[in-house]
Parts: sequence; structure tokens; C-alpha cells
Amino acid sequence: MEAPRHDTRGIVDPSGLLSRVRFRRHEPAEPLRRHVEWYWLIDWDLPAPYASHIVPHPAVNLTFQWDEDEGPPYAEVTGIALGLYTRKLTGRGRVCGAKFRPGGFRPYTPETPASHWTGRALPAQEVFRQITEDTARSIVTGADDRARVAALDAFLLSLPCAPDPQADLAIDLVRRIRADRTVRRVGDFARAQGLSVRALQRLFAAQVGVSPKWIILRYRIHEALEQAGTRSDVDWAALAADLGYADQAHLVRDFTTTVGVPPTAYAAETGTGRWNRPAPRPGATPGPRTTATSAAPAAPATGT
Repeated sequence: MEAPRHDTRGIVDPSGLLSRVRFRRHEPAEPLRRHVEWYWLIDWDLPAPYASHIVPHPAVNLTFQWDEDEGPPYAEVTGIALGLYTRKLTGRGRVCGAKFRPGGFRPYTPETPASHWTGRALPAQEVFRQITEDTARSIVTGADDRARVAALDAFLLSLPCAPDPQADLAIDLVRRIRADRTVRRVGDFARAQGLSVRALQRLFAAQVGVSPKWIILRYRIHEALEQAGTRSDVDWAALAADLGYADQAHLVRDFTTTVGVPPTAYAAETGTGRWNRPAPRPGATPGPRTTATSAAPAAPATGT
């Protein structure tokens, strides 16, 4: 399996976030890597509140969190957020998260289709009875990254994980979509895999939690977001064609719907601090201490 990436794909205004928090990624123990893409750790100590905005990946996250001014450590399971995800950071805190591969969470909850978690954030104890406040505390208060990663490994290795060839297939298919920009139409992709469109849709609903079309579109937006945030000379018409959009206007509409502003406005604002603002409208159902918001009908800063 591939090692953790070093890009900031999915983070809105990464320079603004990374100037305020310590963000790291670590590999899980080898037996976990088929299902867990990476661990992500964030620590912050802020003189003023900051709202981080994420265009989430098609992945479920298990997080152990501690907002030090607000109470004891706690744990959450966050499903795939369908729109822009906002997390307000205040005071001092930290998060230790496990980002599951798209399709990788289902073997840990074999009785529940992945679509059940989509758009939801809920106390992790409702999903894994093994989690207690002491579990969360032991993971999130580790003395250093090595201790926190070891604690995450120990906990996840203790969970039952049912072998599931369908989950393995879904993991591989999503990886192909992410890696291959020529994958643009669900019908063409399904035929190339020897599946009907309906069979592919059922597989993704059960194992990933969103449709293959949604994933294709989300990875397009991630690429456009990365380009807008890191380059000053983006040829938007050429990028739209490269990503499989009908034209530049189609790219602009999708980007604006997801992020809340057109790509050129985002490129002008990123890094300026103007992204420290609430997102427009409610989206995914939040857990007890998270805020999920969406820029259109369509969790902590999730592990992008």
C-alpha cells in the first residue's frame, strides 16, 4: 500500500491552517494498512478561535479528541461529509485520527452498510463498545507522536476485522479512480471492471458510502482546489478539459457549489486569513462537539 501523501489536498486555505496548528501524518502498523490509509495528528494552542474548512475525502475517520477547555477527551466516528466541513478550533487541543481507506471501514462494522455513516458524526462508543473515556485519554494524551501512534495501533489491532472480498474490491476500485484522470464516466468505468453500472453503485453504497459518480466529482474538486491554492498561473479552461469537465463554466459551477466561492476568488483569498469565517448552510449531522456545514445541498479537520 502507498505511504501517506504529503500534499494538502482537500484543505481549504492550507497555509492558514498550518500556520496555526501542528499537523502530521503517520503510517499505521503493517497489518492495518489494507484498511487504514494513515493516522493524522493535530495539536493547537490558539490565542483566538480559528475555523478550519475541509473538502472531505470519501473516507470514514475515527478520531480521539481533546479540547482542553471544554472537558475530558472523547472519541467520534465521522462518516463522509457530502459538503464543506467546518471545525472551529479554540484554546488548546489535540486530535489523533485514523483515516480509513474508502471502503476500509466496512470490515470493522460488517453488519452496517457504509452509507449508514455518510453525513454523520457520532460518539464512537455507539460504534465500538470497546471505547471508553480512558481509551480516548490514553490515546490523545500520549507524550509524543510515537506513543500516540502506538496507542492507535494497539486499539485498532484489538478490534475484530472481518475479511471481506467486496470491501477489498471497493478499496481497489476507488484507488483506480483517484489515480487515473481518464476515469470520467461511471458507465465506462463499470464496463472496464466487468460490472454493470447498477452493480458498481450497489458495491459503493454498501462498502464506501457514496456513489462512484460522487467520488469521481470529488477527486476533480480536490485537484482544482490544489491547483487554485498552490499556483498563480492556472489555465482554468485547460484544467477543466484535463479533469473531464464539459467546459470551464462547468468546473467553476462545481467548485463554487462545493467551496462557496469561484476558483479565481479562492486563489486570491487563500493564505490571506479571509477564510476564517463560517460556511454558508448546514450540511452533515454534527456530533456533540463538531460543526459540519455545507456550501450547498449536495468533521475536527478530517484526515485529508
